[in-house]
Amino acid sequence: MSFLEKIDSPEDLKKLPKNDLPFLASEIRRVIIDVVSKNGGHLAPSLGAVELAIAIHYVFNAPDDKIIWDVGHQSYAHKLLTGRKDRFHTLRQHDGVCGFTRISESPYDAFSTGHSSTSISAGLGIACGKRLKKDNAKVIAVIGDGSMTGGLAYEGLNQAGHINKNILVILNDNDMSIAHNVGAISSLLSRTFSAKYIQDFKKELKDFIKSLPKFGGDIYKFAKRSKESFKTFITPGMLFEAFNFEYFGPINGHNLNHLIDILNNIKCLNEPVLLHVTTKKGKGYPPSEKNPVYYHGVGCFNADTGESINTECSIPTYTQIFGQTLQKLAEKNDRIVAVTAAMPEGTGLVKFADSYPDRFFDVGIAEQHAVTFAAGLATEGFKPVVARYSTFLQRAYDQILHDVCIEALPVVFAIDRAGIVGEDGATHNGLFDLSYLRSLPNMVVMAPKDENELCRMLTTAIHHMGPIAVRYPRGTAEGVKKENQDVPIPIGKGEVLKKGDDLLILAIGRSVFDALSAHATLKEEGVSATVVNCRFVKPLDVDLIATLSRSIPRIITVEENVRQGGFGSAVLECLSDEEITGFQLKCIGVPDTFVEHGPQKLLRSKYGIDAPAIVETAKRLLKNV
Repeated sequence: MSFLEKIDSPEDLKKLPKNDLPFLASEIRRVIIDVVSKNGGHLAPSLGAVELAIAIHYVFNAPDDKIIWDVGHQSYAHKLLTGRKDRFHTLRQHDGVCGFTRISESPYDAFSTGHSSTSISAGLGIACGKRLKKDNAKVIAVIGDGSMTGGLAYEGLNQAGHINKNILVILNDNDMSIAHNVGAISSLLSRTFSAKYIQDFKKELKDFIKSLPKFGGDIYKFAKRSKESFKTFITPGMLFEAFNFEYFGPINGHNLNHLIDILNNIKCLNEPVLLHVTTKKGKGYPPSEKNPVYYHGVGCFNADTGESINTECSIPTYTQIFGQTLQKLAEKNDRIVAVTAAMPEGTGLVKFADSYPDRFFDVGIAEQHAVTFAAGLATEGFKPVVARYSTFLQRAYDQILHDVCIEALPVVFAIDRAGIVGEDGATHNGLFDLSYLRSLPNMVVMAPKDENELCRMLTTAIHHMGPIAVRYPRGTAEGVKKENQDVPIPIGKGEVLKKGDDLLILAIGRSVFDALSAHATLKEEGVSATVVNCRFVKPLDVDLIATLSRSIPRIITVEENVRQGGFGSAVLECLSDEEITGFQLKCIGVPDTFVEHGPQKLLRSKYGIDAPAIVETAKRLLKNV
């Protein structure tokens, strides 16, 4: 029997001798590689955190002790150690194990994750809640160096240090971006300074010095400054010490003996503590070690070779089309600049960055800063294009409203992964952007039906002298011929694609092709429908919609967005404003729920936003006539 087969909970893990733990780590890596090669997922981060997960569960007592894995990219080993190994083969599949931590999935998942930089704030909230309940359990927040670029992390550090709550933050530094002085001396110092007898002595000495009459407080402050001066001379913890955290590290995050020793030493400390561990992203799988960016979030691949097994497609993705088009536009316009938040690869901007390094800005995981930074560029006469996934743009809502829209600054929002994203699930689906963006004054919101229209909309956006957003889906484009790419689309103008008298179908974005497919099916059944590609959610083509609605009173709206406040809502508002009555309207969109993980096609069918759903809705609508 393998070591992993013996483990159904962390209690089983604790029964293993420390000498067996490296073998367990190897087994866990093999399982992760095998499953991710079939299902896709976040491979490199999870491979890098295997020993860390083992050590944490070996020392602490989850689920009583609460462990928060920031983002959740690195949580696969944690899942395998906490009773999910028998279902791990269902990772990221519909009704299977979630790719991130979820409170509803396991009592060992202390907090639901998916977006970065949340673990410290959440952990501090949990720690404060436990103290109010007189619960002395430990709280451990594991956060990566990338997530530490997010301002939310420092807001959490600031309050934790201020109120001096008992929380352990483990900084998983897998890029050595904070410190390079990793070695025997640093490791020795961290293990020595963390030892219980040293900590007990420090406390007694502190209490004694502070108790001295008249000068005790001043002497303690001087001693503390002297100690900090020495410590920061040989360790990189000055920043965290400034937040009133006791800092230890850096320590090798793949050395289980060292990890377990230092965690045992510091778990007794009743104050904010930060442990800095260094790990190698993709550890134990050579292809991932060599190319951790590619294997950060990867599709299916051959586990033996590391090569992708996805069928090659001659049709580019919407992301690729965006990157190519923006680069062409930038060749003719030196005022175009690109801004992204730690995702140049994911947003298709790598070639742009290579071609125009002075006009490309990667601000790190700092979505709020990215938007306000772009607003500043706009005030200097530049045309900033902010490229983000829809789900992450949500984090900068206030900055879009306050810093861009109030002054109508000409910032372009290129919103990738809009609609149902798929296997990453509820935290990553981009189903809210139409609703929250159309509510903002001065904002223009548009969505292309295909790649040619995406090119034209980007041209439109560059020419527009105000805030403007174009949202497009994840995945392969439609394969249409690209033409007239440099011809802008008149703001707020839709187009009639099919004409019919029985039914009016108003669609936006990728749903247009579902509407056309439904039109073909209905035509075979004797139903003639008018299909409109509305193009713009804001402003709507009021004249076109009002004219058609008066003559065709049975109306269906289709969008890959939540129904609340989305495109369908905009159409209803339009008909109300135009005082049009006597119509019947059905809004097709995502219902009032969070869409779970699973294949895009399956989820579109489940939530009734595909072509068959349009056909069924049309039949029900016509029956009511």
